[in-house]
Amino acid sequence: MNAKREGFTLVEVMVASTIGAFISLVAVGTLKTVITSNEHLDNNINAASEARFAANLLQRDLTNIYRDENTENTKLIGSVEYLAEYSTSYLVFYTINRTKARAYEPESDLYEVEYYLMKEDDKSALIRRVWPNPSDEFEPGGIRTTIAENIDLFEVRYFDGEEWYNDWPEDMETLPHIIEVNIVAKPLTGVPILETFIVNLTRTVASSTTEEQAP
Repeated sequence: MNAKREGFTLVEVMVASTIGAFISLVAVGTLKTVITSNEHLDNNINAASEARFAANLLQRDLTNIYRDENTENTKLIGSVEYLAEYSTSYLVFYTINRTKARAYEPESDLYEVEYYLMKEDDKSALIRRVWPNPSDEFEPGGIRTTIAENIDLFEVRYFDGEEWYNDWPEDMETLPHIIEVNIVAKPLTGVPILETFIVNLTRTVASSTTEEQAP
């Protein structure tokens, strides 16, 4: 009688090893793809979140823009800076803010805020400068904060009731009727992320007047 065969032949072992290696390669490749996709998704979510945060912050500041019967006390300057490889809007104005920029420091409700885009090499960021207690007697100062990174475009436009403009000079004696802001974030992959909003300054003035006249 023939002895009972036990174990695997060399061919069977080689076939099993090849199949196992192939399955491992497919599994590792799939895992890398999933990890990369998750990283890109997280990056896109963060980029969208930062752009939305910057848009909400600027919209709040513009909604609370400071107004005075004496136009010399009201400040809003909008311009476009043309740099080597790009152009960007520059915006500075007075706003009313109930939240202190510096804790435990004596500050009024009036702040000067400035928004501009800063690019250096492959990095870009939207900057917000807050100056408590602004005064014409001193050079503009304050606290600069990066409110959004990887911003590819910062564009502000102004409507005077008849036409749209890309700038609002300092010698203008009135505030624009409408301000439109576009902020574009550039994620690692996918299409750019756009945050846009419009602030109707004439409507906010009408609302403030109605509240003051209410009994």
